[in-house]
Amino acid sequence: MGSDLHWTTRSARAGLRSLANFVWPHRSLLSGEPSGVASPLSPADLSRINFLNGSGCRSCAIPLDIEMGADDQCGACAARPPKWDQARAAIAYDPVSRQAILDLKHAGRRDGLSVMCNWMTLAGRDILPETDWLIPVPLHYQRLATRGFNQAAWLAQGVARQSGTLALIDGLSRKRNTPSQGGLTARQRRRNVAAAFEVRASRRSRIKGSTVTLVDDVLTTGSTLAACAKALRKAGAVRVNVLVLARVVRETDLTI
Repeated sequence: MGSDLHWTTRSARAGLRSLANFVWPHRSLLSGEPSGVASPLSPADLSRINFLNGSGCRSCAIPLDIEMGADDQCGACAARPPKWDQARAAIAYDPVSRQAILDLKHAGRRDGLSVMCNWMTLAGRDILPETDWLIPVPLHYQRLATRGFNQAAWLAQGVARQSGTLALIDGLSRKRNTPSQGGLTARQRRRNVAAAFEVRASRRSRIKGSTVTLVDDVLTTGSTLAACAKALRKAGAVRVNVLVLARVVRETDLTI
């Protein structure tokens, strides 16, 4: 009797899922059109994405023309190392991936979140084992109240579930409600977020002496992540890494 009821319940759920997919078909994360499969990404979609898989410069995740080993570093980072230790990115932020990332960032579209977090977990496979805390880049409370979500926190939670790494979602706070970074130059971005972040007093004991991995959706010039890393080091973090969904690789994409 119990097994029959279980089978009936599973069949009913499967039927409801089929009906939902018929009424609300999966839309492609890339084009917004019906994907034609039981997923927001079709095989054709996947073939168009520029996967970085954690490769490139070890310090800023920018793709390199020639990779020579585990200590690969671009000329810019060799000349002026970033405020963090290492950075990993899952995909390139480009015309193909842009819509999916903007839908997550501004519209709160979550149906591709699990897949994105899987890509990030793969990209961060060498830094996650040493990570004590995954900490998302925070939003100011006023912007969080208006938007209703923080996509960086969603990504941190997803990577935490898939990797078994602990997430400290409220480890950092944003003291100033800074204007959007979109459209600003690298220098303007640095000034915009200078001293904008701090470690919450109630979380300082956890940060002190730990290895932290900052999580965000996009690494552009690195100004925001640098300001966060500076606050974490001030609170006693011994190592700060960066893990992002996407890496901007062209200056024309700085509008993100």
